[in-house]
Amino acid sequence: MYDIERFYRAKDVPDAVRALEADPDAMLISGGTDVLIQTREGKLAGCSLVSINQLPELTGIRIEEDGTIVIGGAATFSDITNNKALQSRIPILCWAVDQVGSPQIRNVGTIGGNVSNGVTSADSASSLFALNAVVELTGPDGVRRLPIADYYAGPGKTVRQHSEILTAIRIARADYENYGGHYIKYGKREAMEIATLGCAVCVKLTEDKRRVDDLRVAFGVAAPIPMRCHETESKAKGMALDADLLDAVSQGVLAEVKPRDSWRASRAFRLQLVSELSRRALSRAITFAGGEIHA
Repeated sequence: MYDIERFYRAKDVPDAVRALEADPDAMLISGGTDVLIQTREGKLAGCSLVSINQLPELTGIRIEEDGTIVIGGAATFSDITNNKALQSRIPILCWAVDQVGSPQIRNVGTIGGNVSNGVTSADSASSLFALNAVVELTGPDGVRRLPIADYYAGPGKTVRQHSEILTAIRIARADYENYGGHYIKYGKREAMEIATLGCAVCVKLTEDKRRVDDLRVAFGVAAPIPMRCHETESKAKGMALDADLLDAVSQGVLAEVKPRDSWRASRAFRLQLVSELSRRALSRAITFAGGEIHA
């Protein structure tokens, strides 16, 4: 049973912002894949909901003149996976969101909801961190943008204010062009599983395809919030594409992550995953960037 006291379907983004302002206890709902489950379980009994589901200005995906990718906050995982422009520019994100839940969930679950839940296991999060994504928030005072790394405030928490809506996720051309990327999710099941660990790697190679020009390594469930391994990334720049690079990255990340014990996996097991998945994801990302690991 869904114990919902009030339900309001917003006409557009400004209307949704006004509805949130008018009701301090109201919650946003789009795909509802998390909110409705919590309501059914009684965790949100008597809740007030403001729906932004399928608002045209939130569901679109476009490429701006300068090459910036703009993904509407209410774009579904299936919208992203099946978008040809994204497939050719940021296939890492298309692949990552295709790991979420079941086909039914991916058809209604949204990128904005996945990020705004603030959970470290979100499949989109580590890839967006590796792409240097920027979050766009619209509220009573207008629009503000901030790096996705600054959006997370703690486990299950973000800096989004009550009356703000995540209207878009933006990725600059310089942050994806000439990069190869790969995301690996580890779970105990092949599908419909929350990540035990997620690893995303984006790499840009030098012109001769023999060295690392830039590297980004991001993790989910390796810390209380999604994270990047900046020290390891910095040390890898300029390194040749060989076994030493893979060793340096897979060992370097261990000093930066902060996994914990949980009922899903022990800290020791997650550390093993951190090392192994970063090695595998980097190797695949190098291939996608047009290079190869030399003996």
